[in-house]
Amino acid sequence: MSTYSEAWVTARARHAYEHGRAEFDVRPERSALLVVDMQDEFVRPGWSPYWVPAATRMVPRLRGLVEVCRELGMPVVWTVFDDTHLGLDRPRALPALPHGASDWRRPGPAEVCGELGRRADEPLIRKPSYGAFYDTPLDTMLRNLGRDTVVVTGTLTNYCCGTTARQAYERGYQVVFGADVTATDDESRQEPELAVLRKGFALVLGAAEIEAELRAPGRG
Repeated sequence: MSTYSEAWVTARARHAYEHGRAEFDVRPERSALLVVDMQDEFVRPGWSPYWVPAATRMVPRLRGLVEVCRELGMPVVWTVFDDTHLGLDRPRALPALPHGASDWRRPGPAEVCGELGRRADEPLIRKPSYGAFYDTPLDTMLRNLGRDTVVVTGTLTNYCCGTTARQAYERGYQVVFGADVTATDDESRQEPELAVLRKGFALVLGAAEIEAELRAPGRG
């Protein structure tokens, strides 16, 4: 019987966290782009206590990826974290958590930031919690579109984007996670979240790498 030392298993895990790469083709005709919660309260500088400066900075890069996906005929699905059903559909623990510790309230329905150029013919999901699959029609929409791969982008990396990636994985989707088209409110948390996703849930790629995969010969 083989035995594995602590040093061996630790080194193996560390390599997967840092360098692991999921092995599947990213085909545009089977993929959809998810743009998670790039809404004013997270993107507009100084407008709310939930502003994510890194999200503001990556808007041009994400806009570029959106345009690539449109060019390749991929559906673009947008989400916003909004006030839905009088808050009765939210997880009950949310008000007790530090994440919700603020008296700030959005003045109206959440909207995607204008700089990203969402089109009226692209679906917008108003979700009540972190993951985009929780109490939403996203799974049904993707299956109706014939898509088995999702490209996850947006904010926050380690909340709504990471939760959405895990939920997609659990539902049988292949998951691509945008390393530089996701953002979080403490940038020191970005790589630790990417490491976990890289090892166990998703193919983690930068925007240029995602485009290269989508445009690879024979993929369209």
